[in-house]
This record gives sequence, C-alpha cells and structure tokens, in this order.
Amino acid sequence: MDEIWAIILAAGESKRMGVPKMLLIFNGKTMLENVIASVTASEVNNTIVVLGAERDSLMDLIAKSSVMYCYNDIYREGMLSSVKCGFRNLPPDYKAVLVFQGDQPFITPMAINAVIDAYLLSGKGIVIPTYQNKRGHPLLIDRKYRGEIGKLSAAKGLRSLADKFSDDVLEVATNESGILRDFDTYDEYIKEINQIQ
Repeated sequence: MDEIWAIILAAGESKRMGVPKMLLIFNGKTMLENVIASVTASEVNNTIVVLGAERDSLMDLIAKSSVMYCYNDIYREGMLSSVKCGFRNLPPDYKAVLVFQGDQPFITPMAINAVIDAYLLSGKGIVIPTYQNKRGHPLLIDRKYRGEIGKLSAAKGLRSLADKFSDDVLEVATNESGILRDFDTYDEYIKEINQIQ
C-alpha cells in the first residue's frame, strides 16, 4: 500500500529513561528495531524514521532495514518538532500517514492493519485505535491535514489535531493493550524484561 506511509518518532533524548531508549534490547532486538519490524510486517510499505539524539547509532540499525530516515536538528524542542520533520519528508502524493512512537514495541501488525482498514472503509480523516476506551497509537492522519500539522503548537501537541477536527475522527476499538504501552523509565523497562524472561 504505497500511498499510506508510516512515521516512527525516534529522535528523543530519553531524559527520563537515563539511557538511549531506542537502543535498549527487547525480545532480542533494539526497541526501534521491534517497532520497525511491526510496521514493515503490516500493510504499510513506506516508512520514515525521524532521528535526533543518538543519530549515528540509530542510522546503523536503520541501514539493516528498508526504511528511510530524516534528521530533526531541533529535536530538543520536543516530539511535535519530530512529527513536523517527518511530515516535511513525505512525498507529495501520499494519501495518509500513521504516526508511531519508537518506544512502543507492543503494537502489532494486526492493530496497524485495523487502523488502515478502518480509514479506507470510513472515509474519516483521523483514525485512532482504542483499548478499553483509551486512545493509543498509531494515529492515522489523512493528507488533507498536512497544512494543519505545521500550525500545531508544541504546548498542545499532535493530539490537538483530533480535538480541533473531532467530527472527522474515527476511534477503532481493539483488544490490544499494546497500543497504549510505552517505556518512560528504566525501572519500567527492567520490570517488563523480567516478566518476559
């Protein structure tokens, strides 16, 4: 599905984690590699990874896959700056984009495909998966909102797009808690690793 792209946000400094989050090992691969693997196993054919902190190390990982990347030189300004970087690097003929956080390795290809299918069937411009009535990732955004992305403020972030255009939002109920789960602290990471082993 060439017209639907993915943007994976992997530019953060991992301040709360204390170590480079994207390089942590999870299920035998780095955090970022897990997310890339899920995206590439879905109906998405084209992916851009947004880099910032730890750029060189992450580029080595990306070189092993078929994804593209862009560099956000103002990544310290926060996540929205990386979202905007990703959108600037999309081709002009894309139809929609799914936005992923690089620290969410539990998102499955099935969840991704459910969001895409709902978008194609509904005609809605913003599609968000939910688990037990809580909104998660990835967020799908139609091309018609490309101009709006550039206007968003860092204080409100990407989610404010769904608030502004609430009539064009479709929530897709899933049975997957992974759409909500990410890693903010090293203790959270260690706890999860211990549960897997």
